[in-house]
Amino acid sequence: MTAHSSPQIPADPHPAHRLKLGNIRRAIEVIDPVFLSSPQYGCEAVSEAIGCALTLKLETANPIRSFKGRGASFLIAERLRRGEIGGRALVGASAGNWGQALAYACRSRGLPLILYAATRANPLKVERMRALGAEVRLAGDDFDAAKQAAEAFAAETGAMMLADGLDPEASEGAGTIALELMAGPTPPDCIVVPLGNGAMLTGIARWAKAVKPAVEIIGVQATGADAMEKSWRTGTLVFPPTVATIADGIGVRVPIAEAVEDMKGLVDDVHLVEDAALIEAMRLFHGRAGLVAEPSGAAGLAAILSRPELFRGRRVATILCGGNLTAEQMRTWLG
Repeated sequence: MTAHSSPQIPADPHPAHRLKLGNIRRAIEVIDPVFLSSPQYGCEAVSEAIGCALTLKLETANPIRSFKGRGASFLIAERLRRGEIGGRALVGASAGNWGQALAYACRSRGLPLILYAATRANPLKVERMRALGAEVRLAGDDFDAAKQAAEAFAAETGAMMLADGLDPEASEGAGTIALELMAGPTPPDCIVVPLGNGAMLTGIARWAKAVKPAVEIIGVQATGADAMEKSWRTGTLVFPPTVATIADGIGVRVPIAEAVEDMKGLVDDVHLVEDAALIEAMRLFHGRAGLVAEPSGAAGLAAILSRPELFRGRRVATILCGGNLTAEQMRTWLG
């Protein structure tokens, strides 16, 4: 789909929502085209194995192999349009994919960037962040510890913090996934979306629910990283002491209050999946569709595999949102 063939802004059932439908529509005019119009198709080989009609949105066929280029591209473009960056340093924190997206967006505009990542971050993702021009600083044992180090640096130096899930532009940019997904003649009955900091889930839910209010929106977290699920379900921010999952891209320990609030009234349910289900989903994508998914990228399919009775016979869409695996991870998980 091109920007010129995209639908008009739908009637807004939630006009006071932090994420704006007009911004999602405008984002397709701003986001680097390399991240737009990603492949989406009925994945028959996988559908046969799971008992539902699966539409797959492939968000790995781009230079950073993840969906996050959409949100980062829109965020940087908007900050520049509003004149907010000026001479300020830019800083972010990432498990890897958001950092690559920011680095790509900043490099294309000649902007220096500092990224914080955990000392145990995926080495392939760290290497790619540096290759894309970012200065990468390793701090803390997990993503949220690295994020706290980035926030401290921003507070001390006056640098501009670029936060996935917190900055609405990141979510609105991700919302263009739903703009493309819902434009076809037979939109899905249900969309199953990996849930980390919430940018992709809330952006997709915001547009999809406006186009088709009856569509069911399900987020997916790992059982070992359920802070956002627990916070959304209880209405109170929940801070587990540790994260224990192979899905580093959705391994969030500290929930973002704004993203939890954004989920209200839009997200119908959040499912938790075991790491074993993530590996099963990765192998199914690889064996049946010839696709490489990292654990976070396969979370939607893992949820379908874990509770097939909820999806059987329905039109279901999911997003393969990341495919950054090291050679060792591919040998271990994909055989």
